[in-house]
This record gives sequence, C-alpha cells and structure tokens, in this order.
Amino acid sequence: MAGHWERHDGSSDGKISLVGSARVPLSLMLLTGTSQAAIANDLLLPIAEGASDLLGFLHSFDLHNAAYFGLFMGLVAFSTTTALLLMREQKRAARTEQRLRNELDALRGADDLAALLMGSERQLLVSWHGRDGEPRFQGDPSIVGENAPAQRALAFGTWLAPADAAAVESALEQLKQRGQAFRLTGRCTAGSRFVDVEGRTIGGRAILRLRDVTGDRAELMKAQNHLATARSDLRAMTMLLDDVAYPLWIRDTEDKLLWANQAYLRSVEAEDLDGAIARSLELLSAPTRDEARRQRQSGVTFSGRVTAVVAGHRAVLDVIERPTAGGSAGIAVDVSELEAVRTDLQRQMDAHVRTLDQLPTAVAIFDGSQNLIFSNAAYQRLWGLDPIFLASRPSDSEILDKLRAGRKLPEQADFRAWKTDFLQGYHSVEQQETWWHLPDRRTLRVVINPNPQGGVTYLFDDVSERFELASQVHSLTRVQSETLDTLKEGVAVFGSDGRLKLHNRAFADMWNLPPEMTAENPHVDTIIKACRLLASQDEPWIDIRGAVAGLADMRMGLSCRIERHDGTALDCTAQPLPDGATLLSFTDVTASVNVERALTERNEALERASRLRDEFVHHVSYELRSPLTNIIGFTQLLGDETVGALNPRQRDYAEHIMRSSAALLAILNDILDLASIDTGSLELTPEIVDIRSTIEAAMRGLEDRLAEASLNLVIDTPDDIGTFVADGKRVRQILFNLLSNAVGFSSPGQTIRVSARKRGGEVIFDVKDQGRGIPPEIKARIFERFESHTLGTRHRGVGLGLSIVRSFVELHGGRIEISSAPGVGTTVTCVFPNDRHETPSDGRSSQSALTPIAAE
Repeated sequence: MAGHWERHDGSSDGKISLVGSARVPLSLMLLTGTSQAAIANDLLLPIAEGASDLLGFLHSFDLHNAAYFGLFMGLVAFSTTTALLLMREQKRAARTEQRLRNELDALRGADDLAALLMGSERQLLVSWHGRDGEPRFQGDPSIVGENAPAQRALAFGTWLAPADAAAVESALEQLKQRGQAFRLTGRCTAGSRFVDVEGRTIGGRAILRLRDVTGDRAELMKAQNHLATARSDLRAMTMLLDDVAYPLWIRDTEDKLLWANQAYLRSVEAEDLDGAIARSLELLSAPTRDEARRQRQSGVTFSGRVTAVVAGHRAVLDVIERPTAGGSAGIAVDVSELEAVRTDLQRQMDAHVRTLDQLPTAVAIFDGSQNLIFSNAAYQRLWGLDPIFLASRPSDSEILDKLRAGRKLPEQADFRAWKTDFLQGYHSVEQQETWWHLPDRRTLRVVINPNPQGGVTYLFDDVSERFELASQVHSLTRVQSETLDTLKEGVAVFGSDGRLKLHNRAFADMWNLPPEMTAENPHVDTIIKACRLLASQDEPWIDIRGAVAGLADMRMGLSCRIERHDGTALDCTAQPLPDGATLLSFTDVTASVNVERALTERNEALERASRLRDEFVHHVSYELRSPLTNIIGFTQLLGDETVGALNPRQRDYAEHIMRSSAALLAILNDILDLASIDTGSLELTPEIVDIRSTIEAAMRGLEDRLAEASLNLVIDTPDDIGTFVADGKRVRQILFNLLSNAVGFSSPGQTIRVSARKRGGEVIFDVKDQGRGIPPEIKARIFERFESHTLGTRHRGVGLGLSIVRSFVELHGGRIEISSAPGVGTTVTCVFPNDRHETPSDGRSSQSALTPIAAE
C-alpha cells in the first residue's frame, strides 16, 4: 500500500485529507514472478515519500489534527509489518516451488524410463486399486492373442491351458484377498508360446504382470514340454505293449535283455523285468538265439517257427526278431492253437464223413470233372450200387446209365435229353430242386447244389413217408374241424401271414360272420372290421391284431375282455402256436361278469360304510374331547378344594371321576391316533431318545397301579445303552401301553421285566410278564383293533393299546413280535432301526428293581 498526504491550504477548517495512491496486488506479484527487491522498492518507496511529506506537514501541524495523525501512523506500521511477512512467505514459496519442480523432473525421468522398459519387451500390466477395484490395463494386449482386447487377459481359460488357467485364477484370488505374491509360467493354447505370470502388491495396488518367455528359456521350456510329451507317449506305448497278449522284448547290441512286456514275463515266469534280467530267464532256446543273432549280424530279420516252454507248457511260436540301431526287437506269436485247429479240422472232416454215413439222406459229391469223389452209406443203400463200383470214382453219366438199366430212375420218353438237362447243374450257380417218382412207387426229393470249387453235390431224400403223413394230417385236420364245430367257445386259427386258416361254427355265429367271408380266408384286419360292428372298443382289437400279425419273435400270449353293445361279455385268449400261427378263443362270460359286478358294488358299499364309520369315530372323538377336557378341569378344581372343602365321600367321587375321565381321554387319544394313522396324516418327530430315561418315564405313569397290584418292575439295560433316533413321545406311549397291558394281566407279587439292548443296527425293547399267557387262538388276533380278552382277570380295555403299539413301531420302520403260552407269561418284543451311533449314557446300574409301593 502506498499513499501521500496533500495539504489543502485553502480550506476553512485546515483539515488534512488522505488520498490513496495506486496499489499493487500481492497475487499479481507472485504470478508475474516479481523479485523480492522489486517488491520491496515498490512498497517502501511510497512510504519514504510519505515520510518526506510528513516532515513538511509537521511544520504546519497543530493539535487539532492529532487523531488523524495517530491513525496514519498505525496504517504505516501495519503496512510495514505486512510487507515484511510477505517477503518471508515469498522466500518460503520460492523454495517449495523449486523443490516441486525438481520432483516433477525426477518423476518425468522415471516415467520415461518405465515407458522405455515397458516397450523393451512384449508385456501387459493389470492393476487393481483395492479388492473390488476396476482393473487397469497397461502394455501390449497382443500377448494374449492377435487383435485381442486387453480385457481378454483376465479370461485365462481362453488363452491358457486349462490346468495353468486354474492355477493362475487361484493365485490371483489369493493376491487380491491376502496380498500373497506369486510367479507362474503358463502355456498358451495358441501356438507353443509360454508366458510368465507374476503377481505382487505395490503401494496398495495389486499388480498382475504378463510377459512373453523368450530366448534360451523359451527354447528350454519348449524342449521340456516336448520331452514330457515324449515321455507320456512312451509311457502310453509301454502300457499298451504290456497289454498285448504276445511276448515282446528289446535287446542291446550284446544280446542282453533291456525291456520286455508283461506277456514275456508271464511266459518266463518272472515277477518283474529286473528279476528276469538278474536270473537270465530267456523265452527262446540257445540255438534259436544263436541263429537269430547270426542273421541279425548280416542285417537280415530273423523269422521262424520254433518250439519253446511258455509258462511251464510247451508251445509253438512264430518268432520275428528285427535288428535296430541299439540292438534288436522281437515278438513271438503263439500258434499252438492254430496247429491244434488244423489237427482238429482234420478230425472234424473225418467226423463229418462218419456223420454223413449215418444220415438217412443219400449224399453224393462229384468234382468238376463229373467224377464221384464221395458218397455216404445211404446213397449206396438207396440205389443198391456195388461199393467197388463206387470206389472206382465213376462219372455221373455212368451212374445214371447204370441206374436206368436197373429201372431205378423215372421213366422217360427221351432219356438222352433228360440226362443232358439233368447234367446242366454243373453249369449252374444256383441250387436246383426236382422230384423223382420212381417205378417202385417211391418219391425222391433231389437237390442239386453247385460247389464253389466246381462240381455238384446231390442230396436224395426219400419223401414217400412224408406224402403219406400229409394225407394223414389232412384227415386229422378234418376230424379236428368237426370237433371244433361242436364247441360252444368261438375258436379261430390265423396263420403266420395273418389270414384265417381254421375256425368253428361258434366263432362265425358269435360275430355274425357270413360264410362267403370266412371261405376266402380273410386277413385279420377284415375280421376285426366286421367284429367292431358289435364291439367298438379300440384297445382290445389293437392288442388282438398285434398278437396275430405282429413280429414272430415278439408275439406273446394275450388275454382281454370284450364287451359287446348288447351287454354280452367275452373273454378273448390269444396263444401263439409252434408253427407260427395264432389261436384265438372267445368265451361267453356274461353270467360271471354280472356276478363280479354285483360283488364289486357290494365291496364298494362296504368300503364306503367303513370309511363313514372311521370318519364318524374321528369326528365323535374330537367332539368328545372338549367336554371331557372340561370335566377333567372342573374335577381337578373340586379335588384341589379351591371352591370349597369336600367331605371324604365327595373326595372319593371326585377322584373316581378323575380316573374315569383320564381313562376315557386315553381311549379318545388312541382312537384319534389310529384315525390319523389310517389317513396317513400322523407324522413322527425324530429326536435323540435316551433309552433308560424313556423307560423310566413310561414306568412313572404306572406307579399307582404297580403299588395297588403289589407288582415288581425291573428295568434291565446295559450301562452304555446310550440313545437312538426316534419319536420320543411315541416310544414312551408304546412302552406305557405294553407295561399297562402287562400290569393288567399279572397277579400280585409277580415281576414285570423291561429290557433294552442294541444289536447290530437295531434297538430291541422287551416287556416280559409272568401272567396267565395268551392262548394260541387269541394270539393270532391280539393286535387287531377292538380285540379285548380278559382271560379271567380284572383287566378291562377297548382293545386299542396293542394295535397302537404295532402301528407306532411300524411307522418307525420296525417290527413287533410276541411270544406267549398259557401259564408261562407273555413277552412282547419291539425292534427299532438304529441307523446312527451315539455316545454311551452315564453309567447307571444295569438293573434296578422297584420295590412294590404299599397301597393306601
């Protein structure tokens, strides 16, 4: 700030006014880079000028202007102090600016160096700020593929081998989550390149660096990859050769064994290759190996059939041993079976000759020169020819002439032309068949079969008996037709072609088939079309057609029922016959169907009645529970004497009402449980059940009855009986019902024993009493509902307890068994599945006897 004082002499009051001069802003000085000396000159020069003016002013100063003078001096002091502070801050700002300029120059140099290093080789950097930050890509993205976007670098599965991609993804996740650095080398799927993948954290950022492996290291890794591939191929080839059934081996230049497959080791009875080499076990004999070595030395592959001992048995081997650069390789093929097959083939040929001699069909084989080379005994018997003549290998023409001379051939007007035509079979390629009617009234079926090597084979089959049998069959068929016509059931036989072959009169009358239709042997489709006029159902006719016209190897028996429009019910049965035909039979079962319908309707009515009964019982049980609950509640109030004191008789009445109501509520609960079981709505609540505690809980509900009846109750369980998984409430209910039943049938002073055991995967409860026992005729019905038998005791019940016990046990997937005899007592066994193992319970005594409680 600068200024000067100006005296106004002409003023009447002699006041001095301060006129401000031009000001230079500090920010402008800093922006223009003004030096400290210039700033000081600009600030102090106006002050000096003001001081000079002040001296002149003092000459004319008076006390009237003292206040203005003090204000002026304060402004001068403030300006001076501000100028000094400004100069100090300017020096500090200059030093800070210089330091920042130096740091900026260093950073620019480091950035240029980093860009130079990044460009010196092909690489890509991916960085993340924070765990979930967006990735930032720097470098050459072509490292992951030509013209590929940088984002593809994070899709490792698209450019890395699957195993390497999984490893990189796992390591990158660890880097982001825990900051764990890693360095891996992955193989690219495109080409044979390798990429170094390095991850680390720098300055709160996760950095992933992808760089091509080049130079000697890349060549080394390629070589290692090729070596691994070659080793894998060699291992696969070795494993394949081990599975070859033929012995294989490799020898060195000194004829020592280097390698052999498993077949070779089995042949020489060696456990492994080292054992075979150490024991010098050889498959081939010494002379064979010497001969093979001699031929290999001359550069010739050894090949020969030799005998050797294979796995302790002599065998014939075809051996091939070929020289190699490092020795030789060989293979041995066991041809023992081939030799055996050849021997067996010769035996079979001899056996076939003997077999042909046993055939009734005459067989004669002629070669391409039309000479006889084989004939069986039947051929000789058929024509009565001399064996010596046949052994001389006569020609076919000579045999025909000899047979004609003996009048054994069919009579022919021109025998020469007939023989010429018959001998044309030698020039044919297809089998021919003809019939000869001989003068002695025999009929022969003659088959002429050309041989592939030339010549023909004649088969002469005497079918005279066949014709006679055909005549007998025809007569029998007529008898069967007449028999079928007398049957009331409709019978029809369809051939393998699906056409009607045989039927009786009842079949035609049953379906109103006209005689002209059945006379034409119609197809089954035509018969079905005519029958559908009386019975239009689709399904039975489709099944019948499939049984008649289906594939021969897929036809099976069929039974169905057809109801006609007039109310007639027919049972149809289809049965395949051995000759490919199908037998259909239709039986009128209208009367039995009507009876069946009546019985079905009655059964449905009984089921509805039973269902209504169950619903009624279920509904009534629910309706009775509400008032019964009120009765129990009010009885408890009376018994507690909350509404007033009761006399002894009233107290006895209240207790009697309470016991009767509790018994009635238990019966209602049992009925509701059974109804829920019947409807399938009762569900179990599985929990861990302590076996010992459950038995004791069931026993506590019967303490009064035990004391009143003077009975002993013994609980027999092992110390480590432990627990099992079941519905604890239902298990207690099961045990309570069994104990209640045992108490009811026991006499005073007797003992009731409750035992529990674990055996295998089961938990077994036994409730045994010493009562009267159950007679055999009652034992079979003991688990039925509403089956109640007093057996001469005071026990009374509605017969639901044991039925509920069985239902609950079966709901758990268990079973219940009962063992009893009159005068011996009764044992009821409940077996529950135990699919899980529990720790043993606390070591309480395995047996505890409850002393009888004295009745009041």
